[in-house]
Amino acid sequence: MSVPKFKELERAYGFDEVAIVPGDVTINPDQTNIDFKVRDITFSIPIVAAAMDAAVDPEFAVLFNKFGGLAMLNCDGIQARYDNPQAILDEILNAPDKDVTALLQKIYSSPVKEELIAQRVQKIEKAGATCTVSLIPASTKKLAPVVKEAGADILVVQSTVTTARHISKSYKGLSFTELCKEVKIPVIVGNCVTYSSALELMRTGIDGILVGIGPGAACTTREVLGVGVPQVTATIDCAAARDSYFKESGRYVSVITDGGIRIGSDMCKAFVSGADAVVFGSILTRAEEAPGKGFHWGMSQPSATLPRGTRIRTSIKGPLKQLLFGPTSVTDGSENFVGALRTAMGVCGAATIRDFQRVKMVIAPAIKTEGKYFQALQQSC
Repeated sequence: MSVPKFKELERAYGFDEVAIVPGDVTINPDQTNIDFKVRDITFSIPIVAAAMDAAVDPEFAVLFNKFGGLAMLNCDGIQARYDNPQAILDEILNAPDKDVTALLQKIYSSPVKEELIAQRVQKIEKAGATCTVSLIPASTKKLAPVVKEAGADILVVQSTVTTARHISKSYKGLSFTELCKEVKIPVIVGNCVTYSSALELMRTGIDGILVGIGPGAACTTREVLGVGVPQVTATIDCAAARDSYFKESGRYVSVITDGGIRIGSDMCKAFVSGADAVVFGSILTRAEEAPGKGFHWGMSQPSATLPRGTRIRTSIKGPLKQLLFGPTSVTDGSENFVGALRTAMGVCGAATIRDFQRVKMVIAPAIKTEGKYFQALQQSC
């Protein structure tokens, strides 16, 4: 007698479980093109700095853009709440572990000030950098006109889980279709992890989508809520939605893998999974210029109802330029990310990021074990 099943489980894969297959043709790394576009704005490196207070402040955003990347300024964070954000950051960095969540809840309960948002945006704009600001859905209707008027170039609307349809009895949900028509600047939305939600979001007229729920070092959503999909599978599914939508509309929506990237190999696997760009959070807090000074904390940690993040010590490794471009001083793949990407593309024969997205991957759950075995073998010899 066959027993009916309540539901089927699908196998999902994270970065540690796959490997990239090299190509039959190789290319010099310096001949690869790694440009990343959001509508008509081009960035020379496909790396996005996370909208987290420990990773990005106006000065860091300017520097990161100078090196070719896109930096998202958190306009629901400390920069938008306090006239002297550095004093607040110092308070967070010096707090004991047992007190930090309560302190963050207190700090982030202070109201967001529209005039401070305008000041931060104008500071980035006056420095000649592309200004990208991040808002939460609940504040977007009110603050989107403020950031546009101040001169922001790209608007990001970000929450733990974002959908095109939100049901609420207390207020009318945010319409991304209306938002895109209103602000007219490029709009990036996230986060999501499935084909169907990504496709529905793309049909609202957005220009980019953030992929990832709970994979980051400072986020514990997967642990607390049990919600999320490992990043390789999530990126593949959302990239499939991008290609389906492109065939349907002729519009290309950038897929940006957000979270879970620790080392160069993770980043390269994200691109082969279909990403057009990747988000760095905790990695960038290792830079000397980062506001977190070797610390990082989750965006959900200050939640008054259910904190699900943590403050972690990342430690400073060197200047931002070295983290991005080298010279490499470590062998664990946590420096010279641009060099790692270009080299991986070269050995796979991929001249562009789109070519790299088409490279084959294989399931390789034993790859870390193989590495440890090889190290042990070297030591024994």
